[in-house]
Amino acid sequence: MNIVITIAAIGLSLVWKGIVNRVAYVFSRGWNLRVNKTIMVGTSRRIFAVFATYMDFRFTGDMNSLETLPGQYVAISNHQSLFDIPLFNRYIPNGRLRFVAKAELGRHIPIVSLMLRSGGHCLVPRTGGGALAMREMDRFAERVSQNGWIPVIFPEGTRSADGNVGKFHAAGFRRFTERCPLPVAVFAIDGGWKISKLSDMAKTMRGGRYRIKLLKVYDAPRNKAEQVRILEEGRALIEAQLDEWRA
Repeated sequence: MNIVITIAAIGLSLVWKGIVNRVAYVFSRGWNLRVNKTIMVGTSRRIFAVFATYMDFRFTGDMNSLETLPGQYVAISNHQSLFDIPLFNRYIPNGRLRFVAKAELGRHIPIVSLMLRSGGHCLVPRTGGGALAMREMDRFAERVSQNGWIPVIFPEGTRSADGNVGKFHAAGFRRFTERCPLPVAVFAIDGGWKISKLSDMAKTMRGGRYRIKLLKVYDAPRNKAEQVRILEEGRALIEAQLDEWRA
């Protein structure tokens, strides 16, 4: 019963904002961006409040480590769930985060698709070859530079079904940091894989935690060797943090 209440509460909290955002998208770019920010930040808090109330599934973020973040950076993290996006917005609620996601998320998903398309996020196609994906990264890097956004990249490229860290792919990260050199912040997240399937939420969420932590900040990479080193060390740091959390 609680899982039904949880899903219904989250859905109701989003419906009216989705309607407002659709109207704003048609009539006012500025209004649309303000509504996007409200959804990204405010709704992220409500989602985790609902999880905590009905499923005892709680947000846990190491806030002290955030003091070491520079003014602008590119975030890299392991990837476990679609809820990783509200998790980051709950942890860093400044409205400046922009995500690299697969292009399919920009279509046919109520509220989410419009927010991703109109908010300047990077929607990378899975088909059409690597050249098309790299062009999208180039356009995204230009938008990030112009607007002072904070890009979030999941180098695994797909969500982990069991919470283990997959292979980090270098192409998108390298292309972005070549076009838009920024310090690199490595984050670890854990718990999202438990809510990847609605059918499993009732048995996997109860009493759980959705954790996120900043692990390290690197200077902007200057060449391919530094880019590859950051990805390799970052992945190792994330794995070590997951082992510590799960010990």
